[in-house]
Amino acid sequence: MNADERRHDDAWYFEPLGGLRFAPSRHVGGGWNPREQHIAPAFGLLTHLLERHLEQRGGGDLVLGRLCFDIHGVLPMDAFEVELDVVRPGRTIESVEARIVHGGRTAVVLRAWWLARTDTAALAATPEPPLPPPDALPPWDFASVWPGGFVRSVRARRREQAPGRCVCWVDTDVALLKGEPVSATARLMGLVDIANGATPRVAPDRAVFPNLDLTAHLLRAPVGAWVGLDTSVSFGPGGVGLTHSWIHDCDGLVGVVSQCLTVRPVVGG
Repeated sequence: MNADERRHDDAWYFEPLGGLRFAPSRHVGGGWNPREQHIAPAFGLLTHLLERHLEQRGGGDLVLGRLCFDIHGVLPMDAFEVELDVVRPGRTIESVEARIVHGGRTAVVLRAWWLARTDTAALAATPEPPLPPPDALPPWDFASVWPGGFVRSVRARRREQAPGRCVCWVDTDVALLKGEPVSATARLMGLVDIANGATPRVAPDRAVFPNLDLTAHLLRAPVGAWVGLDTSVSFGPGGVGLTHSWIHDCDGLVGVVSQCLTVRPVVGG
């Protein structure tokens, strides 16, 4: 069964446990270690909780312009808590922070900017070309390279130009949160961290290259189910790498995502 044929009825990545406490499902298992969480769904969950928090406090007509996630440590396949704070309140620009905490230790920190919505439709343009549509690319299975439940929950269509360079579309029918709808932005943010595994420069048995962060700058909210990744992966000479992706939906450019990598050769790899 390839990734395009795989379906997950009545499935979710996280289950609410009351308050701001959540438990991961088997679909969250990570690519470096299936006993640890893949961080992609957690990014989507934090985005959703920021949006829900804004709505609950009547924060006005704001849009997300930047989301910066710092990964302080791995998350086991275990329940965790989320903390939320408004760092810099404002009517036109607002800074907010969300944190995932497990066992008293902060694992992920999100710092985001809300911006006041204005009408710039007459100015909207980009020099970035659109991606070929999903059905123009062949199916590809992330599980052919990576272990873990998360990559098996995602279907992909990909064209790889070279190791470290590809165009890829990803989608999932696994709900981000059991029993609660989420926005297209939260859904997208729950998928884009997979970019770092979409076109490895080297096989994982030669080097590990986990990302320490993910920063997304968004031009607009996405539409539709498919998320397009125009991705390049570069390794420097001193153990630092960069995965950089232009993010698209089927209507065009949505934004850009960058991930800082720690590159560690495998002894004997």
